[in-house]
Amino acid sequence: MSLGIKPTVDFVFKKVFGSPENVSVLIGLLNAILKLDHPIVHVEILNPFSYREFAEDKLVVLDVRARDSAGRWLNIEMQVSIFGGLLQRLVYYACTMYVGQLESGGSYANLRSAISICLLDKRLFRDDTIAHHRFRLVDQEHGMEIPDSIAVHTVELTKYNLQEATISSASAIEQWAFFFLFADRYQPERLRELLPGVEFQQAISVVEAIAAKTEDRMMYDQRLKAQRDYQWGLDSARQEGRQEGRQEGWKGGELAGKIKLLQELLGQEPSSTASLRERTISELSGLLADLQQRLRSRES
Repeated sequence: MSLGIKPTVDFVFKKVFGSPENVSVLIGLLNAILKLDHPIVHVEILNPFSYREFAEDKLVVLDVRARDSAGRWLNIEMQVSIFGGLLQRLVYYACTMYVGQLESGGSYANLRSAISICLLDKRLFRDDTIAHHRFRLVDQEHGMEIPDSIAVHTVELTKYNLQEATISSASAIEQWAFFFLFADRYQPERLRELLPGVEFQQAISVVEAIAAKTEDRMMYDQRLKAQRDYQWGLDSARQEGRQEGRQEGWKGGELAGKIKLLQELLGQEPSSTASLRERTISELSGLLADLQQRLRSRES
């Protein structure tokens, strides 16, 4: 029987990569993405997995925050929805980690890299085929980089060309993409044959345990439903906004639909269409960004 568990679901992702007993799995994923001259050998998970995070039936976009032995600060998350301001939020998180290192009276020279990593199971940059983008502070004319500063990585899993016949000899990041996208379809024994690395063996064992444990399986099913409902809501709001915009010639229709959905998710009374129509596109975009940040802050 196949595992039937998607590692992209928040509960599974945080348990696999955010549990201290699975720190070697997190290290394997980080090294596959970052490809540092000196691989990471130790990390401290700063916000370890806790069942309390999943106590309420709401969307939880969970990140794993860690610090490695070289002093780098790392934030890694899984995103199954693409929304406005995502890139800016990733930059904001990296900047927050960077600034947060400096204590009163501390030296700027002691600041270490702050790296924000986002794994996506949907396309973020639709106009290119590059799966892994790396953004750093680099002189665009001469290529000089500011060391130990800010970095943002986006990894679009679906852009990798993944084949079962060749996955055992593929790159580490391709193997992780295969694990995230297809682990639920395989029996654990076959998946271990395809992904023989030690870190994959442990990750598969964690997923297998979730499938076998009644409480964990129930939590997984609940989280998967919440994730699907949220995506359905976003898609519905987007479609309704487009229709309203086409029918009334209002460019802000799609933004208004998203704003109303987020207000409902936050437990607020949704704004009326009439009141939103009085706002400029810039004001609507600002309101949407603020609601997204509130939702993210509530769920962190």
